[in-house]
Amino acid sequence: MKLDWSFPKHLLVALLAITGAGGYPLLRYGSPEVINAALLGGLIATVNVLAGYAAVEYSFGKSVTTFFKYVLGGMGIRMGLSALALVLLITVAGVHAGALVSSMGVFYIVFLGLEVLYIQKKVSIKQQSQ
Repeated sequence: MKLDWSFPKHLLVALLAITGAGGYPLLRYGSPEVINAALLGGLIATVNVLAGYAAVEYSFGKSVTTFFKYVLGGMGIRMGLSALALVLLITVAGVHAGALVSSMGVFYIVFLGLEVLYIQKKVSIKQQSQ
């Protein structure tokens, strides 16, 4: 099965757009602590959505049960790991909470929208091939 690179391309465009839109004000007015926290939030959200992409690609073409297990079950696991990372970064590492949560929230919402559209595209392709 050939890997579908359309999602990583859309993800890169979204990553560049969000970074471009928030980059200037963040660099101009943010302290190094806030900038680092914002970068960490973006990194966590990016790793999260790439894991989702991997789950969709792995489970595509397999049974519906396998697809739901990896995609929806994986979504729950990814959310739990992201929440754990947030808690550890804030409580243990002392990362700026507002910047970390805000950055991760913005990236997460945009990436989740892209992920849902990608899953819908894959399901649509599967239905057309049957």
